[in-house]
Amino acid sequence: MLLMMRVQKILAMAGVSSRRKCEDLIRAGKVKVNGVIVSLGATANPDKDKIMLDNKPIILEKKVYVLLNKPRGVVTTVTEKHGMKTILDIVKLNERVYPVGRLDKETRGLLLLTNDGDLANQLMHPRYEVTKDYVATLDKPFSKDAFDKLRRGIKVEGRRVDVRNIEVNGKKVSLRIHEGRKHIVRKLFFHLEYRVVDLQRTRVGNLTLEGLSEGKWRYLTPRELELLKKPSAL
Repeated sequence: MLLMMRVQKILAMAGVSSRRKCEDLIRAGKVKVNGVIVSLGATANPDKDKIMLDNKPIILEKKVYVLLNKPRGVVTTVTEKHGMKTILDIVKLNERVYPVGRLDKETRGLLLLTNDGDLANQLMHPRYEVTKDYVATLDKPFSKDAFDKLRRGIKVEGRRVDVRNIEVNGKKVSLRIHEGRKHIVRKLFFHLEYRVVDLQRTRVGNLTLEGLSEGKWRYLTPRELELLKKPSAL
């Protein structure tokens, strides 16, 4: 029996982008199946049919899931025009992989890379509220007053950020959020009049850095992947 699938799902499986963005590519008339431009809702057999994006054939890649302990000074991009070291200078694979979310150049720690567009979209979608743990080292000891304000929640750019699991040890503060906005942890402490001098992400969903040295990477285990795909476990 032929395995028929929605074309946008096939594109996402091939690592083109998230399924939603693949739908936009179909709407824009950029996708052909066996030489014919298809519309949203079309199906195809990825093993039999010739699927093309911008007149280039789509090749289904093996799904890859990588956990990287990103060092400071490395940029979270797949291409870099200014000579800076990127995550793909560390994670060298035959398959194309992309970061799920970002860590800025000066932030170190846990970063997931994959070519599974559907999973990446799920993990980044606000609806799933995927939790992330950070450890911030500040320029001065964290006060009780600042702790209370952080516990109540801070408004950043007009939207409240709820913070959980706050622990303080002098200048070090660990916390848990489900925000994904750019520089969100640094902005939280800026609002409290602190400067972050070091920032590490230690956990995303069920994934941790346990046993993984800085600058090293590994594949996810089947159990980790199974849990990661369950929103209730995040």
